[in-house]
Amino acid sequence: MMIIKRCDFVTSAAQNGQYPESDLPEVAFVGRSNVGKSSLINSMLNRKSLVKVSSKPGKTRLINFFLVNEELMLVDLPGYGYAAVSHGEKERWGKMIEEYLTTREILKSVVLLVDIRHKPTGDDKLMYDFIKFYRGKAIVVATKLDKISKNAFKKHMNIIQDTLNLDESDVLVAYSSETHQGREELWDIINKSFY
Repeated sequence: MMIIKRCDFVTSAAQNGQYPESDLPEVAFVGRSNVGKSSLINSMLNRKSLVKVSSKPGKTRLINFFLVNEELMLVDLPGYGYAAVSHGEKERWGKMIEEYLTTREILKSVVLLVDIRHKPTGDDKLMYDFIKFYRGKAIVVATKLDKISKNAFKKHMNIIQDTLNLDESDVLVAYSSETHQGREELWDIINKSFY
């Protein structure tokens, strides 16, 4: 269990030269614009509003770095797949995400968020394949667990598993930012990825 003693916003960056100078391990979170990324990070850090949560998707437009217990960095990447931004803006976000994921040497894990209620999209599949290609292993988190019934749980998890074609090296965790269900399991998985 990760005990959060302290967490601080460090900086926002758009490109390599703006990333914080650090040798601490980093864990990046990526997913569609409305998947609940900010809420999940706040839940993991036991904070209500360290990461700004917006009712409008697509608000994270830069890469945001958060220092946790002076020992690791959580990195919030811009959401993808949001229809209301221009094609040029989407392309810019795509390049920003790709540059970070492929050049950041202290990046230890990438956590891909998908909405448990819906079949993963083409964009989710592309991101999963990208993570697999560069990292060999994906941590997939099915968010909004509290929004489905217990009876529907297995069916929805199987849809995610099959659509993304997860293999035995991948991890799939269900998570609720409302109840914090899945938090300990996700922290355990993240901590193991450092070694």
